[in-house]
Amino acid sequence: MTVLDPLIPRPIDLPTPIDGELDRAKIVAAPDDPADWPDWRDRLREWREEARAGYDGSAYDRLTWTQRCFSVALVWLWDERLYDHAVGRFTPDRLLDEGEREFGGYDGVVLWHAYPVIGIDDRNQFDWYRDVAGLREVVAAIQARGVRVFVDYNPWDVGTRREPASDAATVAAVVQELGADGVFLDTMKEAMPELRAALPDAAFEGESTLPLERIGDHHLSWAQWFADSPVPGVIRARWFEQRHMLHHTRRWNRSHLEELRSAWLNGVGMLVWESVFGAWVGWNERDQALLRGMLDVQRRHVRLLTHGEWTPLAFHSDDLAVVGSRWTDGDDELWTLANLRDEPFTGDFEGRVLELPPLGLAAVTTDGVVSFGDGDATYPLRNSVRVEAPMVHVADIPAGFVAVDPRPTRSRFRRRETGCYGDVPYVEEWKPLPPRLHDFVEVDRPAPRGRFAISVREEPVVGLSLAEARAYAAERGARLPTEDEWQLAAEHGVLERSEPLVWNWTESEHSDGITRFAILKGGSAFRAEGSEWYVDGGPQPPEFSLKYLLPGPLQRSPRIGFRLAVDL
Repeated sequence: MTVLDPLIPRPIDLPTPIDGELDRAKIVAAPDDPADWPDWRDRLREWREEARAGYDGSAYDRLTWTQRCFSVALVWLWDERLYDHAVGRFTPDRLLDEGEREFGGYDGVVLWHAYPVIGIDDRNQFDWYRDVAGLREVVAAIQARGVRVFVDYNPWDVGTRREPASDAATVAAVVQELGADGVFLDTMKEAMPELRAALPDAAFEGESTLPLERIGDHHLSWAQWFADSPVPGVIRARWFEQRHMLHHTRRWNRSHLEELRSAWLNGVGMLVWESVFGAWVGWNERDQALLRGMLDVQRRHVRLLTHGEWTPLAFHSDDLAVVGSRWTDGDDELWTLANLRDEPFTGDFEGRVLELPPLGLAAVTTDGVVSFGDGDATYPLRNSVRVEAPMVHVADIPAGFVAVDPRPTRSRFRRRETGCYGDVPYVEEWKPLPPRLHDFVEVDRPAPRGRFAISVREEPVVGLSLAEARAYAAERGARLPTEDEWQLAAEHGVLERSEPLVWNWTESEHSDGITRFAILKGGSAFRAEGSEWYVDGGPQPPEFSLKYLLPGPLQRSPRIGFRLAVDL
């Protein structure tokens, strides 16, 4: 078995040379020598002319908003910027206001909803939308700000409750019920024909390399793991259909310079994805400034970028520090320039003084020159903080409880891209693959704060939220056990489990200000089969900890119960 270096692109992700198979290319590599660029451009044009034989691009005349959808945010539906967990209401204006300050505003939002909580019980991916009270109003509020809304479709969800209708019909129904604008395809390059037929007015955004035959009816795509050439190349889908919108992203990277540069020189957009399945991978100030500058120019010149004559790599400085693309339409002209070096650039551009910050970008129009990209490139680390557990002291051990002495423990997590306690499971990795993807990690835990007693039996109630379980415990003069206390008691063999087996809430809630989660213990009799993306079901050993992102009121589940604890 070949073990790939996770920090190096896979062969499938590398840019395709001009003499390669361009029909399936992600990015067409640019030659290193500017002397080769004219011939390279000619060959690109020849390929496009042949590839477009019989092509019908009329769908882009009918649905036009996608052409100006440059910035899309992938947002957990229960992100603390979108949902106030304390009062139980959605706050879309807060999310959009922050997006305007930091990124220059979003043109679209993907409401990501199910993974990684799906599989906690038999609710399917559609239930995780349909059961959200007021979600249609949230969609409408976002749209009222001029922002389009995508729902997420996960084709791998095959082991939860089955719908009477097909997935395609059900996705279409959810889109129509919510009034959404499009469908974001997870792990799929293209939507199935039945779904395309059911939603003729919706936009579809495929993942990765969109087949040529689907560019005509897929207005957008998102480009994970697109490696570029040292001199930035051309995005094949955009070159084939200039009105097609692609969103670059590298979800585990702490610098987004390469995909920002590629998007700028190709006239396409970015996917802003700061909370990756519960792991914080935020953007630094420099990259935010780059995107703000890009969006200001792209939105003002969208017609030129989608319909103008595009000449890739039409400019280079003498030392190849700066390269640029050009779009023209009559007297209208736009140059997008990129400084490839980590030092300031000052030089001449067609009789004008051109100044770019290190690794910065610039636009040249009939109105003048604007450059951007100054800012702190320090990674904006966020720490996940555990909510302090209450103390409930008792003089005597209550009936049905057993005393346990504290000691350190070692817990075990399925990495599943969610991490453990706010850590980022993959840093700068190209694409985590098996055996690293969804593997296990162990975490040493300190001893609980003191001697405690825990109830031997679970309480005879399930389906409560974490807050409701806490209130139930408080009414009985107790509290929930922490994850460490639960594990110690289980390792001592003093816990009785109910039938059917259910997960147990613990008093181990955490938040980094974006994602709120709690730790579940014990496993469940329910197990969703058919995909590694599901929550681990079935009985679990004492050391196993499940990082459960708190999905607002949907955290109530018939597969989650709890027991009580007190302090001695």
